[in-house]
Amino acid sequence: METKNTFIIPASIISISLLIAVIIFVSVWKSNQSANQTITVTGSAKQEIISDLGILRGSISVQQVSAEAAYRELQRQKPALLSYLASKGFSGDKIEFFTINSYPVFELNANGYQTNIVRGYVYNQRMEIRSTDVNKIKEVSLDIPSLIEKGVSFAVELPEYHYTKMADLKVEVQAAAAKDAMIRAQKIAEATGRDLGPVRSARMGVLQITPKFSNQISDYGINDLSSIEKEITAVVNASFEIE
Repeated sequence: METKNTFIIPASIISISLLIAVIIFVSVWKSNQSANQTITVTGSAKQEIISDLGILRGSISVQQVSAEAAYRELQRQKPALLSYLASKGFSGDKIEFFTINSYPVFELNANGYQTNIVRGYVYNQRMEIRSTDVNKIKEVSLDIPSLIEKGVSFAVELPEYHYTKMADLKVEVQAAAAKDAMIRAQKIAEATGRDLGPVRSARMGVLQITPKFSNQISDYGINDLSSIEKEITAVVNASFEIE
């Protein structure tokens, strides 16, 4: 009888120890599982901006039979261009001219191949105007081709419209996108009866700067320079612990 009790006591101790170990394991496992549970959300923010700097570029281009004649014709047309720009509010000190470029134009043979015979010379000179009056830049870009009526061969390029405070705005809109992600995560946690824990990870998406009301998007981001009124959109992907 004593021998039988001798075996029962150690067996009971082992059973109790195993039960305690199982309880501890399950408790730790549940704790780890809870800690490993996360919510991954995407937050976004959009803000409208109006360009505060306009850039207009273009070039006078002439062709004459000789280099001397081409140069003289280029110099003849420049005063008419300057007079036109002055009438639009752009004085000479606001206009930047670049180096004059020139090249010969060769005659083509019957087969369309270039020969060594020079038919004439092309001289051109680019100019640039910068102004905070972006609407004036737009107005001039639309009207300046009319200079052809005054004998000025001016080719205008598409104007550029910039926002000079973009660096600060990027930080602001990205912060707003991160806040939007947190709000979304909080609502999901509340809907499931949980509490939102600390952020596990966050990744900023590329910024999309597009014309107003545009639905353009690119994996590499967009930086629109063609429109005065724009929208900047930021996206943040974030993961939060749930408790």
